[in-house]
Amino acid sequence: MSKRQRRFNLATGRLTLCLLTMASLGSAGATFATTPLEQPLRWDAQAYGNHRYTVQVAQAADAVHVILPWRRRDAHPEQLALIVTGPDGKIVANVLRGAIDRASGELVFQATSAGVYAIYYQPYLSNGRSNYPSVTYPAAKDTADPSWARKTGADAKTWQRLPQAKVLGYEAVDDFDAYTAMERSATPAEMQSLLAANAASALLLFPETRANPIRMLDALPERWAQRGAGGEFSDSALRGEYLSFQVGLWAPRSSVNNVQVSFTDLHGPDGATISSKAMTCFNLGGIDYTGQPFSARVNVAQGRVQPLWMGLDIPADAKPGSYRGELTISADGVPAQRVPVAIIVAAGVAVAHGDDDPFKLTRLRWMNSSLAQDHTLVKPFTAVSIKGSKLGILGREVSLDASGLPAQIDSHFDQRMTAFSKQPQAMLAAPMRLLVQDAAGVHALNAAHLPAVQQDGPGMVHWQVSGQAGPLQGAVSAQLEADGTLSYSIALTADKPVTLSDIRLEIPLRNEVATYQLGLGRQGDHAPADFSWKWNVENNQDGAWLGAVNAGLEFHLRDEHYKRPLNTNFYHQQPLLMPTSWDNGGQGGVTLKRDGARYVVTAFSGGRTMAAGQTLHYDIVMRVTPFKTIKPAEHFAERYFHKYGDLDEIKRDGADVVNIHHATPINPWINYPFLQADKMRAYIDAAHQRGMKVKIYDTVREVSDRAPELPMLESLGHEVISAGKGGGFSWLQEHLNGDYIAAWHVPENRDAAIINAGQSRWHNYYIEGLDWLARNVGIDGLYLDDVAYDRTTMKRVRKVLERHREHPLIDLHSASQYNPRDGYINSALLYMELFPYIDRLWFGEEFDYEKTSPSYWLTEMSGIPYGLMGEMLQHDGNPWRGMLFGMTSRLGWSAGSNPRPLWKLWDSFGIEQAQMIGWWVHDAPVQTGRDDVLATSYVRQGKTMIALASWAPQQTSVSLNIDWKALGLKPGKLTLTAPAVEQFQPAATFQPGEPIPVEPGKGWLLILE
Repeated sequence: MSKRQRRFNLATGRLTLCLLTMASLGSAGATFATTPLEQPLRWDAQAYGNHRYTVQVAQAADAVHVILPWRRRDAHPEQLALIVTGPDGKIVANVLRGAIDRASGELVFQATSAGVYAIYYQPYLSNGRSNYPSVTYPAAKDTADPSWARKTGADAKTWQRLPQAKVLGYEAVDDFDAYTAMERSATPAEMQSLLAANAASALLLFPETRANPIRMLDALPERWAQRGAGGEFSDSALRGEYLSFQVGLWAPRSSVNNVQVSFTDLHGPDGATISSKAMTCFNLGGIDYTGQPFSARVNVAQGRVQPLWMGLDIPADAKPGSYRGELTISADGVPAQRVPVAIIVAAGVAVAHGDDDPFKLTRLRWMNSSLAQDHTLVKPFTAVSIKGSKLGILGREVSLDASGLPAQIDSHFDQRMTAFSKQPQAMLAAPMRLLVQDAAGVHALNAAHLPAVQQDGPGMVHWQVSGQAGPLQGAVSAQLEADGTLSYSIALTADKPVTLSDIRLEIPLRNEVATYQLGLGRQGDHAPADFSWKWNVENNQDGAWLGAVNAGLEFHLRDEHYKRPLNTNFYHQQPLLMPTSWDNGGQGGVTLKRDGARYVVTAFSGGRTMAAGQTLHYDIVMRVTPFKTIKPAEHFAERYFHKYGDLDEIKRDGADVVNIHHATPINPWINYPFLQADKMRAYIDAAHQRGMKVKIYDTVREVSDRAPELPMLESLGHEVISAGKGGGFSWLQEHLNGDYIAAWHVPENRDAAIINAGQSRWHNYYIEGLDWLARNVGIDGLYLDDVAYDRTTMKRVRKVLERHREHPLIDLHSASQYNPRDGYINSALLYMELFPYIDRLWFGEEFDYEKTSPSYWLTEMSGIPYGLMGEMLQHDGNPWRGMLFGMTSRLGWSAGSNPRPLWKLWDSFGIEQAQMIGWWVHDAPVQTGRDDVLATSYVRQGKTMIALASWAPQQTSVSLNIDWKALGLKPGKLTLTAPAVEQFQPAATFQPGEPIPVEPGKGWLLILE
């Protein structure tokens, strides 16, 4: 979620009221249940909070007494305020608090009339931004009149003689906010009874079905205390269904470490079995987001509850009937305990494992998915070719040196970025070198032979090198992927103690290639002649991009402990881990220096000593740009409407691609687009009938509190949910366990989210979810609004969508990350690893379209040097400058955003049939001869459209230098016509060679024909 204020389109609806009746509270064995009542919202949560008990007062009395059996989950209810309201809805001031704890609350209040009184017990105050609220719970406050309080007395026995109000039941502001049975805590007496019954047990087990997700991690629910520990797990499922379930672990007396789970086969009718291999415990490991198996250690702290979530994949051909087996839970120093398992398999067969109903939690199996985890290709990339030490990819070649590093990189992209040139551009002035310097001199990492390259699949090759760098042994493991990503893991090991003055990487670029630069604390501009940079954890900076439009190199410096930082408002809560090798305690850094025909990038780490056997990891990730050619015809043909709306109206406006945000009727919950699937499907079907495409907002940076899987994700510690200080919207504070980062909130539909960790199995879930949406809902692609995942997941996203759509569309929005909150990272550099797999950029809030240079526009916003085109957002951009890059604002997002007049001109000119030749092309057919007024040509047979835009500080005029032959036109009777375009330009006519007046910050669109 970016920083902008979202627009919300949900129609005002009725909320349901949840009621806990006294019948469900009455007996010790009763269960807690909520009953949805179809009636309007009963109270304002902002004023009173989300929870209350109602009590019946039989007749007016100066004071009545009541004990509320609330069984609260919050740790210190005695510290928090209460509000009592009378039958007239007015607040009762005369209230006295008696014994208040988690189990119950004792009150005396003045009842001036008979009727139903409401006692609100978690009122809150909401401050801060509406989308990032800071909710606090006021402390208890005495509002009673002193004389009334003295008359009423404070003696418990006296209170018992007062009229007693009758507890009617618990109510919540809506069914989603209501506390569940698993959030009603056991009383101290119940806990003591449970402990007495298990006096010798260090670990107590509580089997639970998926219908009752464990939510409290610091308290036991009432149902466990009353039911007792142990017992059988039993449930039923269809054939082919994925059955999830839980076992809650409680360590009441001391910590329990290294929990393990094992399963037996399940034995069914007539000798049928379900193999133990069909069962898993998600908390103990699985398949990570890169497709690799991993294990996790589970410890249970003293007094804490640890849910273990299990999964059973019932075979589709399982014989119906009753199956029995067991699972065993053990831990260090704790006797193993067996949990009998009894499953009734029904005759019916589940559709898609049951995944069509998210609340059945069958989708937990997605957590361990390896879908699209392979080395196949996506469009437009071609298989990596191997010709000895020369490796070929789309439009580029990498020649390897004996060190395993690039000896040369060639780009075949032409400057127009729409085709490939027969004459490649060599990027390196000399081979890259990793150098080790000691008292004896400078030693380059080298090996005796060129590396032998091995093919992993069409999309990737790899090689290894063992070499020497002076006193250090070097081991290089590297790979090249079809998109142009080069990944190096370089391990340098000392055979004996050694003192070094430096270890550094040298990248000698050709001078003409190093035209522009961004990163290392610099925004996109011409590459500096001399620049130095040092590591700083306050900044999300570990690399840069340097290059020309048609040939560039991105690099990042890392070590074996690299972990993707959080981004977009949250960088400082999980910042960059300083690489031990490159940073070297603050001694490392990077210099950029123009040196004659070379432009040298030097990444140095400074002096250090290494012990015998010590290994340092100098890892490097590089990407060769551009990734692909731009496709102006497709870009101009696919016109975006960025808002949920009426499809016929959208089509009449000229748009054919609709981006559906969250907080809309068909996609109400942020990053959980599964709960209105039928409505979404109907909308998309209707769009397809009109020849339109629909893309949805869905990322994994945060997840809505509406996700049914949320309690399970909490059970995984911080594998999925980022650690944080909690807080945020009331639902998060009342139903989660405090260790999270509160994220985006939509007040209009009370949708709150928390931040996910940067790399986790939730990415596997996300990939499976996209596959499900493509198959069942028909989405045509994604709108990504800042992204928390890396290229590993992005490749899988593209592969999944391409399997279901001939031409899926993915566009990426980012607000500018170049600020202290986000660690001064360039959005283009932050997301460049994703660029090969997306189709369009939308950069974005806080990007400056007025005070930045053409170089900034080109490198930071346009996407063109990387093979992308884009659009503008902040204040609807600058339309004159935008047309130099093929950029307009996006229709539907704001009232002022109206690219329709420009679209109309595009259509009348036939821009989709034109060749775009940007101002950056050295032999562009139309030039101004100035650096502050630039021209981009859209060339068709027989006519050309010329976009002019000014960066001059005052009004000026330009005369165009026109290469008539290149345009296929003959000078003479040709004229330059400026068609009238609403809010862009008046009608005007100029003669070729005539000075054309240009206002500051504006320009023209001229038709030459």
